[in-house]
Amino acid sequence: MKFYVQCRGDSVSKEIKSKFKSYLSEFDMDYDEEEPDLVISVGGDGTLLEAFHRYNHRLKETAFIGVHTGHLGFYADWIPSELEKLIIEIARTPFQVIEYPLLELIIRPKDYEHEHRYLALNETSVKTAEGSVVLDVEIKGEHFETFRGDGLCISTPSGSTAYNKALGGAIIHPSLEAYQITEMASINNRVFRTVGSPLILPKHHTTVLRPKNNRTFLITIDHLTMSFNQVHSIQCRVAEERVRFARFRPFPFWKRVHDSFISSARTEND
Repeated sequence: MKFYVQCRGDSVSKEIKSKFKSYLSEFDMDYDEEEPDLVISVGGDGTLLEAFHRYNHRLKETAFIGVHTGHLGFYADWIPSELEKLIIEIARTPFQVIEYPLLELIIRPKDYEHEHRYLALNETSVKTAEGSVVLDVEIKGEHFETFRGDGLCISTPSGSTAYNKALGGAIIHPSLEAYQITEMASINNRVFRTVGSPLILPKHHTTVLRPKNNRTFLITIDHLTMSFNQVHSIQCRVAEERVRFARFRPFPFWKRVHDSFISSARTEND
């Protein structure tokens, strides 16, 4: 099996990366940066997002697994104290694959040339540095609302625990092929009105955002931020591709949610 280690730049993560490369090579595994079967992310959730975007062109062939060297991350299966056990599992045990849905984002310019397609593991957000975001929101080809406010966050089920949750969105189990649209500080008064609640849409529902004014949009795809001018439309839907995570032991989604948001919040009186 071929493997690659995506590493955060701190000394602890670098040391763990070195151990992976040394020990797994002793088990006749090949370190291959170009076409790995398994990508081991050592760092935080941001490191895993970097790994995903580095290899999102070969999602059918590459699986991911995370080792967290800082605060417990949502995509973490393992911690540094379990390194020896994980190395043995990788070397000797065929891993199971858990697949999560992804978000497809297509940005079309007004000249209809050179449309841009992206995949997001967590979310995309649409903002502007030039006043309020004003967008017509179409769902399945029908006008739903005109949004005015700071922006919109469109998240995957696994990404629903990230920025979406901070905005008051719902947490969605990743077995559901869906995506969520959550408002950022929408303007609601006697003149302007939005639904005001997060929307959870199934795979066969496509959302198109059409700008109502000429703005430079700041669009994030996970940890990446890009600027776009002269935008005709922004299309969002569940992608045909799926991300594959390697599992060597059970780690249910709701346990991840519990460990990330609840267990560390306990007090001595609980």
